[in-house]
Amino acid sequence: MVNKNTVLAQLSELRVIPVIRTSEAENALTAFQWLSEAGFKTFEITLTTPDAINIIVQLTIKKNALIGAGTVTSVKQAEKCIEAGAQYIVSPCLVPDLPDVCHQYDIPCFLGASTPTELHLAMKAGADAIKIFPVSLMGGSTYIKTLSSIFPGVLLMPTGGIKPNEIQEYLERGALCVGLGGVLVNETLIKKGEKKKILNIGMEVLKQVKQYSS
Repeated sequence: MVNKNTVLAQLSELRVIPVIRTSEAENALTAFQWLSEAGFKTFEITLTTPDAINIIVQLTIKKNALIGAGTVTSVKQAEKCIEAGAQYIVSPCLVPDLPDVCHQYDIPCFLGASTPTELHLAMKAGADAIKIFPVSLMGGSTYIKTLSSIFPGVLLMPTGGIKPNEIQEYLERGALCVGLGGVLVNETLIKKGEKKKILNIGMEVLKQVKQYSS
Protein backbone atom coordinates (compact mmCIF):
# COMPACT_ATOMS: atom_id res chain seq x y z
CA MET A 1 0.00 0.00 0.00
CA VAL A 2 1.29 3.46 -0.94
CA ASN A 3 1.73 5.82 1.98
CA LYS A 4 3.78 8.86 2.90
CA ASN A 5 6.89 6.95 3.96
CA THR A 6 6.92 4.54 1.02
CA VAL A 7 6.58 7.43 -1.45
CA LEU A 8 9.50 9.27 0.13
CA ALA A 9 11.55 6.06 0.05
CA GLN A 10 10.74 5.60 -3.64
CA LEU A 11 11.73 9.17 -4.48
CA SER A 12 15.00 8.66 -2.63
CA GLU A 13 15.70 5.62 -4.79
CA LEU A 14 14.61 7.23 -8.06
CA ARG A 15 16.75 10.34 -7.39
CA VAL A 16 15.31 12.50 -10.23
CA ILE A 17 11.81 13.89 -10.74
CA PRO A 18 11.03 15.18 -14.24
CA VAL A 19 8.97 18.35 -13.75
CA ILE A 20 6.40 18.56 -16.55
CA ARG A 21 5.41 22.14 -17.32
CA THR A 22 4.14 22.68 -20.85
CA SER A 23 1.91 25.17 -22.66
CA GLU A 24 -0.27 22.39 -24.10
CA ALA A 25 -1.70 19.28 -22.46
CA GLU A 26 -0.75 17.12 -25.44
CA ASN A 27 2.91 18.05 -25.02
CA ALA A 28 2.77 17.06 -21.35
CA LEU A 29 1.44 13.61 -22.25
CA THR A 30 4.12 13.25 -24.92
CA ALA A 31 6.82 14.19 -22.41
CA PHE A 32 5.49 11.56 -20.03
CA GLN A 33 5.46 8.90 -22.74
CA TRP A 34 8.95 9.60 -24.05
CA LEU A 35 10.59 9.98 -20.65
CA SER A 36 8.86 6.81 -19.46
CA GLU A 37 10.47 5.03 -22.39
CA ALA A 38 13.81 6.49 -21.33
CA GLY A 39 13.32 4.85 -17.92
CA PHE A 40 11.85 7.45 -15.56
CA LYS A 41 9.39 6.16 -12.96
CA THR A 42 8.09 9.36 -11.35
CA PHE A 43 6.79 12.68 -12.67
CA GLU A 44 5.62 15.98 -11.25
CA ILE A 45 2.71 17.47 -13.21
CA THR A 46 2.57 21.21 -12.58
CA LEU A 47 -0.78 22.93 -12.27
CA THR A 48 0.32 25.62 -14.71
CA THR A 49 0.03 22.98 -17.43
CA PRO A 50 -3.38 23.16 -19.17
CA ASP A 51 -5.80 20.44 -18.02
CA ALA A 52 -3.30 19.34 -15.36
CA ILE A 53 -5.89 17.65 -13.14
CA ASN A 54 -7.16 15.49 -15.99
CA ILE A 55 -3.57 14.61 -16.93
CA ILE A 56 -2.94 13.45 -13.36
CA VAL A 57 -6.06 11.28 -13.58
CA GLN A 58 -4.92 9.74 -16.87
CA LEU A 59 -1.39 9.01 -15.66
CA THR A 60 -2.32 7.56 -12.28
CA ILE A 61 -4.76 5.16 -13.96
CA LYS A 62 -1.80 3.67 -15.85
CA LYS A 63 -0.22 2.66 -12.51
CA ASN A 64 3.24 2.48 -14.07
CA ALA A 65 4.71 5.59 -12.44
CA LEU A 66 4.62 7.62 -9.25
CA ILE A 67 2.71 10.81 -10.08
CA GLY A 68 2.98 14.02 -8.10
CA ALA A 69 1.32 17.40 -8.48
CA GLY A 70 3.44 20.55 -8.59
CA THR A 71 2.98 24.31 -8.33
CA VAL A 72 0.26 23.68 -5.74
CA THR A 73 -0.40 26.93 -3.86
CA SER A 74 -3.65 26.32 -1.98
CA VAL A 75 -5.47 23.68 0.03
CA LYS A 76 -8.27 23.60 -2.55
CA GLN A 77 -5.78 22.81 -5.32
CA ALA A 78 -4.15 20.12 -3.19
CA GLU A 79 -7.50 18.46 -2.52
CA LYS A 80 -8.33 18.39 -6.24
CA CYS A 81 -4.93 16.88 -7.05
CA ILE A 82 -5.25 14.23 -4.35
CA GLU A 83 -8.74 13.34 -5.55
CA ALA A 84 -7.29 13.00 -9.06
CA GLY A 85 -4.76 10.48 -7.73
CA ALA A 86 -1.61 12.52 -7.04
CA GLN A 87 0.73 10.61 -4.74
CA TYR A 88 2.74 13.59 -3.54
CA ILE A 89 2.19 17.35 -3.48
CA VAL A 90 4.84 19.95 -4.29
CA SER A 91 4.49 23.68 -3.66
CA PRO A 92 6.95 26.34 -4.84
CA CYS A 93 6.22 28.35 -1.71
CA LEU A 94 5.41 28.10 1.97
CA VAL A 95 1.70 27.30 2.36
CA PRO A 96 1.29 26.40 6.06
CA ASP A 97 -2.01 24.52 5.69
CA LEU A 98 -0.86 22.15 2.92
CA PRO A 99 0.86 19.51 5.08
CA ASP A 100 -2.27 18.91 7.17
CA VAL A 101 -4.48 18.17 4.17
CA CYS A 102 -1.80 15.93 2.63
CA HIS A 103 -1.35 13.98 5.84
CA GLN A 104 -5.08 13.34 6.04
CA TYR A 105 -4.53 11.19 2.94
CA ASP A 106 -1.12 9.91 4.10
CA ILE A 107 0.82 11.44 1.22
CA PRO A 108 3.98 13.57 1.48
CA CYS A 109 4.01 17.33 1.16
CA PHE A 110 6.95 19.31 -0.23
CA LEU A 111 6.85 22.99 0.72
CA GLY A 112 9.01 25.50 -1.12
CA ALA A 113 11.74 27.54 0.56
CA SER A 114 14.76 29.58 -0.43
CA THR A 115 16.24 30.72 2.87
CA PRO A 116 17.03 29.05 6.20
CA THR A 117 14.19 31.00 7.83
CA GLU A 118 11.68 29.79 5.24
CA LEU A 119 12.98 26.24 5.59
CA HIS A 120 12.54 26.39 9.35
CA LEU A 121 8.98 27.69 9.01
CA ALA A 122 8.17 24.99 6.45
CA MET A 123 9.34 22.28 8.83
CA LYS A 124 7.31 23.80 11.68
CA ALA A 125 4.27 23.69 9.38
CA GLY A 126 4.77 19.93 9.03
CA ALA A 127 6.39 19.62 5.60
CA ASP A 128 7.83 16.18 4.91
CA ALA A 129 10.50 17.61 2.63
CA ILE A 130 11.55 21.00 1.32
CA LYS A 131 11.74 22.11 -2.29
CA ILE A 132 14.71 24.47 -2.58
CA PHE A 133 13.89 26.74 -5.51
CA PRO A 134 15.44 28.24 -7.55
CA VAL A 135 18.56 26.44 -6.39
CA SER A 136 20.85 27.55 -9.23
CA LEU A 137 20.38 31.17 -8.13
CA MET A 138 20.96 30.32 -4.47
CA GLY A 139 24.44 28.84 -4.77
CA GLY A 140 23.75 25.46 -6.36
CA SER A 141 24.93 22.26 -4.69
CA THR A 142 27.13 24.23 -2.28
CA TYR A 143 23.97 25.82 -0.88
CA ILE A 144 22.40 22.39 -0.42
CA LYS A 145 25.49 21.25 1.48
CA THR A 146 25.23 24.31 3.71
CA LEU A 147 21.53 23.80 4.42
CA SER A 148 22.13 20.11 5.17
CA SER A 149 24.76 21.03 7.74
CA ILE A 150 22.45 23.56 9.42
CA PHE A 151 19.38 21.29 9.28
CA PRO A 152 20.68 17.70 9.49
CA GLY A 153 18.10 15.10 8.63
CA VAL A 154 15.81 17.48 6.73
CA LEU A 155 14.87 16.10 3.31
CA LEU A 156 15.73 18.52 0.50
CA MET A 157 14.65 18.54 -3.14
CA PRO A 158 16.61 21.17 -5.08
CA THR A 159 14.98 22.35 -8.29
CA GLY A 160 15.64 25.05 -10.85
CA GLY A 161 18.53 25.27 -13.30
CA ILE A 162 20.20 21.96 -12.42
CA LYS A 163 22.26 20.49 -15.26
CA PRO A 164 22.59 16.72 -15.87
CA ASN A 165 26.30 16.73 -15.03
CA GLU A 166 25.55 18.35 -11.65
CA ILE A 167 23.12 15.71 -10.37
CA GLN A 168 25.74 13.66 -8.53
CA GLU A 169 27.03 16.77 -6.74
CA TYR A 170 23.56 17.57 -5.42
CA LEU A 171 22.98 14.02 -4.24
CA GLU A 172 26.39 13.80 -2.60
CA ARG A 173 25.78 17.07 -0.78
CA GLY A 174 22.52 16.04 0.85
CA ALA A 175 19.64 16.13 -1.63
CA LEU A 176 16.90 13.52 -1.26
CA CYS A 177 16.28 13.85 -5.00
CA VAL A 178 16.39 16.61 -7.61
CA GLY A 179 13.73 18.11 -9.83
CA LEU A 180 14.59 18.66 -13.49
CA GLY A 181 12.34 20.78 -15.69
CA GLY A 182 13.34 22.33 -19.00
CA VAL A 183 16.46 20.24 -19.45
CA LEU A 184 14.27 17.10 -19.63
CA VAL A 185 10.90 18.50 -20.66
CA ASN A 186 12.08 20.64 -23.56
CA GLU A 187 8.84 21.73 -25.18
CA THR A 188 10.59 23.05 -28.28
CA LEU A 189 12.00 19.58 -28.97
CA ILE A 190 8.66 17.98 -28.17
CA LYS A 191 6.83 20.22 -30.66
CA LYS A 192 9.40 19.33 -33.32
CA GLY A 193 8.92 15.62 -32.66
CA GLU A 194 12.56 15.22 -31.60
CA LYS A 195 11.92 12.05 -29.63
CA LYS A 196 15.44 10.70 -30.03
CA LYS A 197 16.98 13.85 -28.55
CA ILE A 198 14.65 13.73 -25.54
CA LEU A 199 15.43 10.04 -25.04
CA ASN A 200 19.17 10.69 -25.23
CA ILE A 201 18.96 13.49 -22.65
CA GLY A 202 16.83 11.32 -20.40
CA MET A 203 19.17 8.36 -20.64
CA GLU A 204 22.16 10.59 -19.89
CA VAL A 205 20.43 11.83 -16.73
CA LEU A 206 19.66 8.27 -15.65
CA LYS A 207 23.27 7.34 -16.35
CA GLN A 208 24.37 10.00 -13.87
CA VAL A 209 21.94 8.58 -11.31
CA LYS A 210 23.21 5.04 -11.84
CA GLN A 211 26.81 6.14 -11.42
CA TYR A 212 25.96 7.82 -8.13
CA SER A 213 23.97 4.85 -6.86
CA SER A 214 26.75 2.41 -7.68
